[in-house]
Amino acid sequence: MDPIRTCVSCRKQGTRADLLRLVAMDGRLLLDDRAVLPGRGAWVHETAECLSLAVQRRPFVRALRVSGQLDTFPLENRLKMLMDN
Repeated sequence: MDPIRTCVSCRKQGTRADLLRLVAMDGRLLLDDRAVLPGRGAWVHETAECLSLAVQRRPFVRALRVSGQLDTFPLENRLKMLMDN
């Protein structure tokens, strides 16, 4: 059985396979596609709705327990790729 995670955007639960893991490194938000990067992770559904809501609300500072704002360019880039397809 896959571990259950909660999307920081919509707050719905899903398996690790259904969600993207994000970590904070050097003030940037990184996508952890293989879920192997060190540190706390925040999870979000890979849907246009959840990604755009996450970019707007920026729930990552609290979820990842970091201070200051994070550069969300990788997340915005993933959203753009989803919208283009």
